[in-house]
Amino acid sequence: MRTTFQWSLGTRSLQLGQRTLIMGVVNVTPDSFSDGGLHFDRDKAIAHAVRLIEEGADIIDIGGESTRPGAHVAITDGENHVSAIANPAVTAKEELRRVIPVIMRLKKQIPGAVISVDTYKSVVARAAVDAGAEIVNDVSGFRWDREMTRTLAELQCGAVLMHMRGSPDRWRTLPPPGNVVELVKSELAQWSEAALNAGVRRDRIVLDPGFGFGKRLEENYPLFAHFEELAALGFPLLAGVSRKSFIGRMLAQNRTDAPPEARLYGSIGAEVALILKGAHVVRTHEVEPAVEAARVADIILRQR
Repeated sequence: MRTTFQWSLGTRSLQLGQRTLIMGVVNVTPDSFSDGGLHFDRDKAIAHAVRLIEEGADIIDIGGESTRPGAHVAITDGENHVSAIANPAVTAKEELRRVIPVIMRLKKQIPGAVISVDTYKSVVARAAVDAGAEIVNDVSGFRWDREMTRTLAELQCGAVLMHMRGSPDRWRTLPPPGNVVELVKSELAQWSEAALNAGVRRDRIVLDPGFGFGKRLEENYPLFAHFEELAALGFPLLAGVSRKSFIGRMLAQNRTDAPPEARLYGSIGAEVALILKGAHVVRTHEVEPAVEAARVADIILRQR
């Protein structure tokens, strides 16, 4: 059985562990790898978010900047640790223009919706929470913007701290990670400790190992096999594998790759495996199938 947590979002909390929560993805971008351009129009983005809630999404994760490979230029040290983004793919002003109206209109249309903003920029995080978001989902692990941890401590919202090796512009040239499981565990422990020291409360943080983010195709499967070891860090766990390229490559077999839209069944299989290994939240593009699959996995977990 998974450890249970109360994920504090400020004015309310979400119970984690009794059942798997489903986070539905809404990319308000023209270039995301999985659905770029499909919901770039504001009205389409809102309609898609509403549909995901109707399908059973517990959280809607709204993002305005793609983190596809090659999208950013980073400042790194000699060990490929990113300290800042020198050339973001999208400016803060443009990201705000994309996501804030969607958050505000969705919150007006469905006041009870739990909204997450997918951003590594503290100014976007602050504006999004002011507009009605209750979670900041930061793919950089709170590291690309030096103001992020202080901002999160002040906002007192929920936060997802994700692991990423390097930055998207350097993923193709990163050296092998060695023991990827130990690396992810060690760095998540360091980065979460830094967040706690900066004033972000423990009950506001969820950890994400960052499948596919700086991990080559075959490097992701040890993270699957040992996912339950991340529970030792003492935080709830989020898993995002939906439509990822390592699933597409495995499904393609003799072909180069399976396109994102052909990765549904592989994604659902991966999500169920991770739920059985302790994931509290699953971030997915395919909400209705994920809800049904999670329901079955949760029943199995309760029998243990």
